Amino acid sequence: MRNPRYDILFEPVRIGPVTAPNRFYQVPHCNGMGHVYPQTLARMRGIKAEGGWGVICTEEVEISPLSEIAPHHEGRLWDKRDIPALRLMTDACHEHGALAGIELMFNGYATPNRYSREPPIAPSPLPVSAMDPIQARQASKRDIANVRRWHRAAALRARDAGFDLIYVYAGHDLGMPMHFLSRRTNRRSDEYGGSLENRARLLRELIEDTKDAVGDRCAVVVRLAVDQLLGPDGITAESEGHDVIAMLAELPDLWDVNIADWSNDSQTARFSEEGYQERYIAQVKGLTSKPVVGVGRYTSPDAMVRVIKSGLMDLIGAARPSIADPFLPRKIEQGRLEDIRECIGCNICVTGDNQCVPIRCTQNPTMGEEWRRDWHPERIAARASDRSVLVVGAGPAGLELTRALGQRGYEVTLCDAQEQFGGRLIQESRLPGLASWHRVVDYRLQQIQRMSNVQMLRGSPVSAEDVLAFAASAVFIATGSRWRSDGLGRTHRAPLLDPGMRGVFSPERALAGEVLTGPLLIYDDDHYYLAGALAERYAGKGIEVHYVTPAAKVSEWTEQTMEQSRIHSRLLELGVQIHCQRRVTTVLPGAGGLSVGLTCVYGGVARTLEVASLMPVTMRDSVDALYRELLAAESRWADSGIETVQAIGDAWAPSTVAAAVYAGHRAAREFDQPVDADQVPFKREWV
Repeated sequence: MRNPRYDILFEPVRIGPVTAPNRFYQVPHCNGMGHVYPQTLARMRGIKAEGGWGVICTEEVEISPLSEIAPHHEGRLWDKRDIPALRLMTDACHEHGALAGIELMFNGYATPNRYSREPPIAPSPLPVSAMDPIQARQASKRDIANVRRWHRAAALRARDAGFDLIYVYAGHDLGMPMHFLSRRTNRRSDEYGGSLENRARLLRELIEDTKDAVGDRCAVVVRLAVDQLLGPDGITAESEGHDVIAMLAELPDLWDVNIADWSNDSQTARFSEEGYQERYIAQVKGLTSKPVVGVGRYTSPDAMVRVIKSGLMDLIGAARPSIADPFLPRKIEQGRLEDIRECIGCNICVTGDNQCVPIRCTQNPTMGEEWRRDWHPERIAARASDRSVLVVGAGPAGLELTRALGQRGYEVTLCDAQEQFGGRLIQESRLPGLASWHRVVDYRLQQIQRMSNVQMLRGSPVSAEDVLAFAASAVFIATGSRWRSDGLGRTHRAPLLDPGMRGVFSPERALAGEVLTGPLLIYDDDHYYLAGALAERYAGKGIEVHYVTPAAKVSEWTEQTMEQSRIHSRLLELGVQIHCQRRVTTVLPGAGGLSVGLTCVYGGVARTLEVASLMPVTMRDSVDALYRELLAAESRWADSGIETVQAIGDAWAPSTVAAAVYAGHRAAREFDQPVDADQVPFKREWV
């Protein structure tokens, strides 16, 4: 039963000619599906509608081949042939009473047009924002007229596809209206340049064109980045950002307010708290009578109520929280707050779009699998037998496997050698900025503890003989992985050093709290978050830290999660000495501890660093000794009642936390189900 203090979240909100059934608004977000996987996309959006989101929007949708963003899988509405694919989404949303919104996009200099090979156009000549050696040409008056015409035609097609809200997009430093607004990218001297009124002319014209075309049937929404976080070099909320809203206050039916660019708008939990955009949105409601929506990675219903009652906004915008839990609104409505899967702010969801594959989520392993595997985030098939299950290892994979098998109704015993469940996240979530990652553990433990069919055994190391004696029908080994400390990894395909050498520490030893003395050299050949987070920890304690990596950037893979620049800046602020494009070539005993030789990855003069401690962060080995021992004892399985033994997660192949959770969930779904190894295990879309 819903707590009455949350009633305000379920009030309908009028948006021009349409009405949102509640205040839960899934703002546009990319997903790696777009026009390439329309059925996968429609099912994902439809699940959110079923979960109670009152408004559900697309990703950016291209309106013309003169501004396309290949190879990324965004939406397309170039002509009427694109309508049927988009109709799949609107039908899926309307089936559950939600409104469907579409974010029309003309990218300007933000895209090199790799597919169409058309020269990009921009307010003023500029290199494209991608690394391609291509420049955008200055838009002529005819070009501007064409953009207006294409946008109007796309709005009419969107209406015919069943959309209820049509976006005019000026956010994230991506859409052309934003490029015209900013003095940083608009050097024109005609009626589209110079004064703010002139620079806002295209935005005004697009709003008016869209209202004229579809305003009687569809709401017209403006998405505006009120601050580029560039200080006086760009638009700021205190000056021109809010001035634009005041100037155009009553033209659209809704203001969707955020900050630019995308990496600022979607900051990870490592660098921002829930509601971090509130100070940029705070003045908007006082400038317009139209409803306002904003984002801030809100997962707490109390925070949502606060921002509504305070007059900050009228609708709770969300992208990542709606991915982590598509049923978040329904759970609040039903009084099931303890069942909410809270977003951890890791941005693994962003990597799908960046790498042109369907979206994934650390907290929600069904994300992106709703259509192709027919996975529902809240429903799972009931047990198919009375088989008993033993799960060894209570890290992310083992916890999700246990939770999902328990939900199916199986009798499950979960054991772990440690007194505390959580595996790698026990220690990693204590690193700077990563506390929210423990939500992966908290959610699953809270669910499991309410299951009478699941037994949990803490501080219970087991041997192969113990497993055989336990006599469970199915055994899952989820014992995780362990970092190597000999330097073997991507760059060094053979061990680099003696792991027993005095002063060499594995990440596990550091995470467990062993005392390290400085200077400390952290060698990052993993390129994700761990080495940078460890460098931040020790530098924050006043230890001299050298961060060395063969990559061109600090924590290079975090480009995919849009936090690389922040990690690099943080380490510089803390005084970490950074050595990029350097490989460790020798590690020898030195006068003060270790003498470490570095060489440029492209050749050149070597350098030696004298350090007290060295921590290689290069690769992990599966902790699979128990699994291998059980395989060796397969002849005894039948006498013990064991039918299957399976390794999952890092014990099978070390990867991300998201991959471990997915592996546990998939194993639970496939348990006791027929699996044909010769068949593709999911549905495919054919173009």
